[in-house]
Amino acid sequence: MIAHLNGRLIEKTPTHIIVECGGVGYFVKISLNTFSKIGPDESIKIFTQLQVREDAHTLYGFYSTSERDMFNHLISVSGIGANTGILMLSAMTSDEIASAIVNEEVGVIQSIKGIGAKTAQRVIIDLKDKVMKSDFVSENIFASNNTNQNDALTALLALGFDKKRAEKAINKILSDDQSVEEIIKEALKVL
Repeated sequence: MIAHLNGRLIEKTPTHIIVECGGVGYFVKISLNTFSKIGPDESIKIFTQLQVREDAHTLYGFYSTSERDMFNHLISVSGIGANTGILMLSAMTSDEIASAIVNEEVGVIQSIKGIGAKTAQRVIIDLKDKVMKSDFVSENIFASNNTNQNDALTALLALGFDKKRAEKAINKILSDDQSVEEIIKEALKVL
């Protein structure tokens, strides 16, 4: 397999790039999120996933390994092919998709073009456990990006608690305008 390409960026469009490595130009399909993160530099490192089918060998590129991991999770779901996976990663970031899966937000996933209600439900059912076990989205699991929540989570992790248990405990006791200390004290009572 081709895990990544490190070379010179020859061409960049919203749907693909061409990277020259050792005199060979590789045509790589990309998402819009990857396109927006690739700078104007000629030197590039892109993480890749090779899809081999009867009629084509297609190379898909990602700016980060977490985006590539989400792509592989998505295409493992029945009814989602590589092109639909790239489309989903163009519409939302891998963290946003992970958050929608964890929070079982069918409507958010269904809002992506080409994804119906049944496919959105299948994505949630098939991937929820996988996403929960991985580190796609620690801060985004919380409904809001509250720094007190994140600081409390960091403190609980430093105390040796399991990340998933700590997140669940914080979510159980969460209310508005709590200080970091209050969140930690309440979470410790639950843990």
